[in-house]
Amino acid sequence: MQREIITPDELLNDHGELIERGYARELLLQYDRKTIKANSFRIKEWDYYLISNDEFGVALTVADNSYMGLISVSLLDFTNRWYKTTSSIKLFTFGKLGLPSSSKVGDIIYHDKRINMEFLNNGSERILKCHMKNFNEGKDFSCDFQLFDEPNDSMVIATPFSEDRKAFYYNQKINCMKAKGFATYDGKEYHFDPITSTATLDWGRGVWTYKNTWYWGSASGYVDGVSFGFNIGYGFGDTSAATENMLFYDGKAHKLKDVHFHIPMHGETYEYMQPWTFTSSDHRFEMTFVPILDREDFTSIGFIASEQHQVFGKFTGKAILDDGQEIELVDFLGFAERVFNKW
Repeated sequence: MQREIITPDELLNDHGELIERGYARELLLQYDRKTIKANSFRIKEWDYYLISNDEFGVALTVADNSYMGLISVSLLDFTNRWYKTTSSIKLFTFGKLGLPSSSKVGDIIYHDKRINMEFLNNGSERILKCHMKNFNEGKDFSCDFQLFDEPNDSMVIATPFSEDRKAFYYNQKINCMKAKGFATYDGKEYHFDPITSTATLDWGRGVWTYKNTWYWGSASGYVDGVSFGFNIGYGFGDTSAATENMLFYDGKAHKLKDVHFHIPMHGETYEYMQPWTFTSSDHRFEMTFVPILDREDFTSIGFIASEQHQVFGKFTGKAILDDGQEIELVDFLGFAERVFNKW
């Protein structure tokens, strides 16, 4: 079943439960943190941007997970198979970071003694700026990006959790934005040309259960000069009403059914840097994936734990649009991840 939401409405009813569940091609349901009826410790909000081309990438995150805020920067070098992630953690934010209730417009501005982060969105373009002192080994990091030509269609999903009626995940993934700008680190300047560089936004708001494992994959770029991207994943709640699997071709969305991640294993251990495969129940997304680097992170503090493997690499295979047109991908840069959280 793939239930499409087509009418604007509020996201939650008076009991703090989802009014509708399913997917949409734009942000139609209105999120309001004040209407949540669940324990405030369970509220999770984040904006995650990835700006990349075939050579390098930058990821910027502002997250307000109620008892903990996170401001994070990653620099990724795909040619030299190197990355660095540095994060600043703020305790007991409980909405104080002021993340907007919509992805369509609104700013996030954060400053402290070490990091300045700005996500500016006037409704027509997005400006991302960051300066972090002592990003790595005493060296600072800076970046300044302009994101524009946002496609009409995106992946939006309103997902409940079967074990808690007041838990939900409201999420938008915007692929294939054009990006231009630069990043500087260790005396080197990384230039992002809009002809070859794209940006993706992961905009998430919700009430989460304590223990989760999710799988997410995404890519944006060009095929024969036409913008193409995809969003795939599961583990974000009860997706019986709709999956979040979607292709994007020339700004239009094409809905997929179930996509499964086949991650190599040795015994009970995942071998993330070995080639993966992906299959879909409707046979419209069949890919191999050759990893380049694993942006891994592990945290365990008391009752909080997180094991993250965001693996960047090259996709090769076929994706079939709604009208039957087959898109052939060869060494198409993207990522796929497996994340386990107790949070």
